[in-house]
Amino acid sequence: MPRPAYLVPVGAVLICLALGACSGAEEPPAVTHRVIQGGAPGEAGEVLTQMPTIPDPEITADDVAFVRHMIVHHGQALQMTELVDERTGREDVPLFAERIRLSQEDEIRLMEEWLQTHRLSVLRIDDAGGGHGAHAVGEMPGMISEEQLAELAATDGEDFDRLFLRLMYAHHDGAVTMVEDLQQGNQGTDPVLWNLVVDIDSDQRIEMDRILQMQEQMGAGDRGAAESSGGGTGSD
Repeated sequence: MPRPAYLVPVGAVLICLALGACSGAEEPPAVTHRVIQGGAPGEAGEVLTQMPTIPDPEITADDVAFVRHMIVHHGQALQMTELVDERTGREDVPLFAERIRLSQEDEIRLMEEWLQTHRLSVLRIDDAGGGHGAHAVGEMPGMISEEQLAELAATDGEDFDRLFLRLMYAHHDGAVTMVEDLQQGNQGTDPVLWNLVVDIDSDQRIEMDRILQMQEQMGAGDRGAAESSGGGTGSD
């Protein structure tokens, strides 16, 4: 009785597997990956045997001082916004104060995280008295005095709104000055801090423009007072 065609002897199968000749296919060549670093215009790229080493971001003493003091600076702005709800005579001022509170609380959190990442202590407004580098609390641009804060707390209605906006404009302008001082000084290469500094500067300038608009709605008198007291176009 003839064997069915599909019954192939086991020995033949083993021989085929051993020789790799049944399918006629060859083993694919090993794939090598190369990393090529582009050259200057007109020059050939360079084949690298390993990825280039990227240096860790650098931070400077100025970076650290800026972050610590900006936390304190923002902290005083939050003290000012806490006075608004019980004293304002307008609907737009509380909304504006809430914007300041939310943006500056978020920036304070990011700055504290940055310090903790680098295992550095955090300087807060409650323990910021005395000299702390070039920007001791009393020397930080835009910081208001205890007397000015007490005067703000003692007013209400339209007088409060006008004084709040005038002091906050100067306060914001001081923060922008701190940003400019850092950018023109010895700032490191940490991209996280660079982005944070840009965001602070942008927020301050947007809020300063809003203050000028609100003052114009209240009467032209305070606009000139804000601009002369600030001396710039930034925010805290």
